[in-house]
Amino acid sequence: MTGGQLSQDDLDQIYTFAVDLGRKAGELLLERVEQRIDGVSTPQTFEEKDNAVDIVTQTDEDIEVFIRKAIQSKYPAHKFLGEETYAKGESRDYLIDEQPTWCIDPLDGTVNYTHLFPMYCVSIGFVVENRPVIGVIYAPFQDQLFSACRGRGAWLNEKRRLPLIRNPMPPMPPHAPSQCIFSCEWGKDRRDIPDGNMHRKIESFVNMAAEIGGRDGKGGMVHGIRSLGSATLDLAYTAMGSFDIWWEGGCWEWDVAAGIAILLEAGGLVTSANPPDDPNTAPIPDVRLGSRLYLAIRPAGPSATESGRESQERTVREVWRRVRHLSYSRPGA
Repeated sequence: MTGGQLSQDDLDQIYTFAVDLGRKAGELLLERVEQRIDGVSTPQTFEEKDNAVDIVTQTDEDIEVFIRKAIQSKYPAHKFLGEETYAKGESRDYLIDEQPTWCIDPLDGTVNYTHLFPMYCVSIGFVVENRPVIGVIYAPFQDQLFSACRGRGAWLNEKRRLPLIRNPMPPMPPHAPSQCIFSCEWGKDRRDIPDGNMHRKIESFVNMAAEIGGRDGKGGMVHGIRSLGSATLDLAYTAMGSFDIWWEGGCWEWDVAAGIAILLEAGGLVTSANPPDDPNTAPIPDVRLGSRLYLAIRPAGPSATESGRESQERTVREVWRRVRHLSYSRPGA
């Protein structure tokens, strides 16, 4: 290893370590769930951070400590960025640089966890030169482990290669977003401000759902809209091929680092949620990890008339035509 550069052998060893760590952290999370179900522990308590839907539990903090100690023992030269330690700091700067960095969400879907809705997970991302190259997402209640290492493929439970929709892998539907499953989240910005982020999201959701020709031509007539309450799992399900499109603003880098690594390795596309001035001709930029604005398209195969990438890019432009510009800023990104 030289500076921020890692060989494939280095990455393979880190990947093996990350998968094992994800499973161990997920087992600890499941133990806490089972204690609550069996009445061994008291009902789950939580503290609010920025507002009533931005919460933290003792489990979040305990699992982050467990993961951080394991990483610092094995890779003391690597940087570590965890949601809970970041949340307790005063700065909201983008802290990832070209150096090898672990980007961790110890419990993504904390609200789900407190309600025992099973869509929650441990998320472990490894980032080099601002690009996620390893991702491990473990949802212990379902025993689903999504993982990927750059150049080694993306996997479900280390045996089924992603995406699961193959033989052959279909392109995006010819009139996407029609016939697509559209994934989105309400987010934590619940301010009831006219033309604020929440109102813009709702307008975008309605545009995507409305009949073709409705909403002044913006109706997308998607097959369905899904909200798992976990951005990390939204990305995993997009990599799996179960979701066709994921659109979101407001996520932090630990919410998406592992999922982006998995989706890109599976053949997906990730770019900005915000539409450019001319969605029909503007370049489609690569994802910026610190941007807090994300649009993801599932892996896609070729059709008789276009490549899989062309069908993904066509879908990006059609989504851009139907969604509102979101305003989620942060210093340093």
